[in-house]
Amino acid sequence: MPEEHVVIIGGSSGMGRALAAELVAQGSEVTVAGRSPDRLAAIHAELGVHTVAMDLAVEEDIARLFTSTGPVQHVVTTAADVGGAYQPIREYDVKLSWPAIGSKLLGPLLLAKHAAPVLEPGGSIVFTSGIAAYRPGPGASLLAALNGALASLAAALAVELAPLRVNVVSPGWVDTPIWQDVAGDEAPATLAAMAARLPVGRIGRTQDIAEAIIALLRNGFITGTVLHADGGHRLI
Repeated sequence: MPEEHVVIIGGSSGMGRALAAELVAQGSEVTVAGRSPDRLAAIHAELGVHTVAMDLAVEEDIARLFTSTGPVQHVVTTAADVGGAYQPIREYDVKLSWPAIGSKLLGPLLLAKHAAPVLEPGGSIVFTSGIAAYRPGPGASLLAALNGALASLAAALAVELAPLRVNVVSPGWVDTPIWQDVAGDEAPATLAAMAARLPVGRIGRTQDIAEAIIALLRNGFITGTVLHADGGHRLI
């Protein structure tokens, strides 16, 4: 495997953390950026990765991140602050939506702005969208729109930033701590019910998404594409 430096925004927990662990195991240099100093300290102690405290919704933080990284081959964002994205449309409070818009759309756009000048030839950017773009549920109109927009953003950037590559991974339901916030005590039953419906017969694991992202990092002939790692969720 060629030597590489990968920057992961949102890499201190969930899917990003699984990606960081797998890349370190493969011998990559990894920088993890996120908002939680405690989680950053924990992943640094466990994996030995570089860490940078920053907020993807703040452009100054993004610019500062790339002044400290040195040469970079790939940039990945799994960051998402989507609590305010789940609202019934008839009662929508737009003020609650800005964290989701910042982390899922404006943040990725600004990430491309500041990452492109430091990415080396053959490099790439990977965004993370989600199944809500393709199988939306009630109350998830904003999240569906934001995830769908990432596909268009990646296609446009793949043309504008060529030969840098820009892609999207779209996870289905993945067993991460966010489900405790979404479903509370009902999370295990909710996940089990979906597992029974999926063609693959199980909920996604963070490792599944990490492997999908790595596939996009490694394949130099894929750009402007959405890779669906959803267990067949779009088919049901």
